[in-house]
Amino acid sequence: MELKDAKAHNNQHELVAHRGFGLIRGIHDPEEVDQISELHIRDSDLFVVTYPKSGTIWMQQILLLLEAKGDVTAISKPDLNSNAGLMPWIEVNDNRQAFITAPSPRMRVTHLQHHFMPRPLSQKKGKVIYVARNPKDVLVSYFHFHKVANMLETPKDFDDFFKKFMRGDVFGGSWFEHIKTWYSHKDDMNMLFMTYEEMIQDLQSAVERICSLLGLELTDEELANVVKHSTFNNMKKIPQASYEQVPSYLLNHNQGTFMRKGTIGDWKNHFTVAQDQSFDHIYHNEMKDFPLSFIWDIE
Repeated sequence: MELKDAKAHNNQHELVAHRGFGLIRGIHDPEEVDQISELHIRDSDLFVVTYPKSGTIWMQQILLLLEAKGDVTAISKPDLNSNAGLMPWIEVNDNRQAFITAPSPRMRVTHLQHHFMPRPLSQKKGKVIYVARNPKDVLVSYFHFHKVANMLETPKDFDDFFKKFMRGDVFGGSWFEHIKTWYSHKDDMNMLFMTYEEMIQDLQSAVERICSLLGLELTDEELANVVKHSTFNNMKKIPQASYEQVPSYLLNHNQGTFMRKGTIGDWKNHFTVAQDQSFDHIYHNEMKDFPLSFIWDIE
């Protein structure tokens, strides 16, 4: 299939409104997504939850390396297009059934809102890692990803995407709703809540916190290898981690790279003064009752 025909052929960029959330036509089936809440959960199950462009692939890499005790060759398999082959998205078509029959430990990633997830998670069955990122950088990263991802609508321009993001008219819905709902339920679960910015500032401490949640004991050398192969620059060199081998009908590699900058504060290169003021006004209104703070600039 020609790249230029991919979106038109599949209509995959169309969002299907379902229970307050926009699913992607051709990628998600509403009936299958609804059945996720009924899944039986084992104590060893782990779900990584993020709003899009908040460090999902980074956390995938860390967890897969922890399972492999730092051996990067164990997760750099030539027959895999990406790390998602080892740690799939629970909401993607047909992945729910594969989860049911998979051996332990079952590790999955998701962008779903809280009300879609397996109910036993709220009874402290299984574990959850929620990774949050400052929403200004999320917005910018998501804008660039929309230009690469053939399953998502190509933005007209940054201002148009800015308005859609603020309204929640993107896959993932409202950033504010996503993080507030998950955060308000964190004490109901075995949850580790961490931020993208914390991981950038002190990756080793972040990896140690993950080990503590999972009850893993690694040697100093194994831990150092996990950290080494989970840095942004080293992940860019690993095709499965950088998604370089993902088929072109899903990602248009000519429009940019999946792993772009991975920094803090890139929003300053995109936001106008008016956009910044508008964002801050909405942010403070939405988040005033939630004791969350973010790092907005690497400086």
